Amino acid sequence: MPEVRNIVVLTGAGISAESGLATFRAEDGLWEGHRVEEVATPEGFAADPGLVHAFYDSRRARLGEVVPNAAHEALARLDATWPGELLIVTQNVDDLHERAGAKRLVHMHGELLRGWCLACDGRFGWAAPMGEEAVCPACDAAGAVRPDIVWFGEMPYEMERIEKALRSCDLFVSIGTSGAVYPAAGYVQTAKYCGARTVEINLAPSLGSVMFDEVRIGRAGVEVPRLVGELLAPL
Repeated sequence: MPEVRNIVVLTGAGISAESGLATFRAEDGLWEGHRVEEVATPEGFAADPGLVHAFYDSRRARLGEVVPNAAHEALARLDATWPGELLIVTQNVDDLHERAGAKRLVHMHGELLRGWCLACDGRFGWAAPMGEEAVCPACDAAGAVRPDIVWFGEMPYEMERIEKALRSCDLFVSIGTSGAVYPAAGYVQTAKYCGARTVEINLAPSLGSVMFDEVRIGRAGVEVPRLVGELLAPL
């Protein structure tokens, strides 16, 4: 592989699926039997907050039943060892990257283990069930707390930081993504346009595979440690 200094890694649902977390979006477009509009939009939350809270409370509880896999661990090893710039950008709202030890990390779609108070705009850790009557730990308002998740129609987090990293990276790696959800689906184009080598790791080619210099087909738990080994071998 050509000389690499700065790296951006994008991870999607495929990396956490190997730990046992469902990708939730089925072939029929439903998330656990619900339309996306019902459980992943501000309008859905306004219409039926009880349903939305139940959906995310269930997902939050599931986190305690799974552990990071070899792909998460390999990226954490890269994070701890890589001397250049590194940014792991995850579309996932689970905490498996953190539990594996990754620190140079951005959750562009928010986190299951955080809440957002619509009354005071505070954001805070939240590991318990939330429900409609959750009380904000910052302002004590009841019933104004929602999951700190970026829903459809909302702006992903830390976009300026991500764009800056994409423009300056030498290597862009996409792991376990569909290539269908923007803006993340366009990151390969930005990185490639700015001169980065681009690599995709997936169980099958994504919708954006044609944009990548190299496509590695296989399980993330196998292919990610292999790639990390190649990157760290010269160090």
